Amino acid sequence: MDNKPCAPYIFKLMRLEEAENIVKWNYAPAYSMYNMSDDIEEIQELLDGSYYSVKNAGDELVGFFCFGENAQVNAGASQGIYLDQTALDIGLGMRPDLTGQGKGTEFLIAGMDFTRKKFNPHKLRLSVAAFNNRAISLYKKVGFMPKSSFINEYNGNKTEFILMEN
Repeated sequence: MDNKPCAPYIFKLMRLEEAENIVKWNYAPAYSMYNMSDDIEEIQELLDGSYYSVKNAGDELVGFFCFGENAQVNAGASQGIYLDQTALDIGLGMRPDLTGQGKGTEFLIAGMDFTRKKFNPHKLRLSVAAFNNRAISLYKKVGFMPKSSFINEYNGNKTEFILMEN
């Protein structure tokens, strides 16, 4: 039950080889806040059971989804933004060279389908940086609606996040 096809993608629990690949992804500015580091803590998080790799039919890694606390932003959690337990938090990332090409809708819908089949949540929730208009437009397109916002401060930078639900 580990491999879940949600056409045209296959979702699997994250493996070490995939995690080591993902932490090397390099998003261009202004999306560089989504870059990870290859330190052991980042890799361990990717392998903690809440992350799933997403591959295409050619077995090529195209992205990932994560669920629960790892999909939440720390500042939002400390501000009580995620108290509604009827929602499952999701996070996602697409390989940087595949972004901005109109592939996000299919990727996100497949991820939502996988999530509903695997977890059967009442509703889905995600947090997105307010500057990320490309992602916000995609999320609205598939039915996510803005619910609230909060500020996350990290390394002296303040970023507004929007909480959206579907």
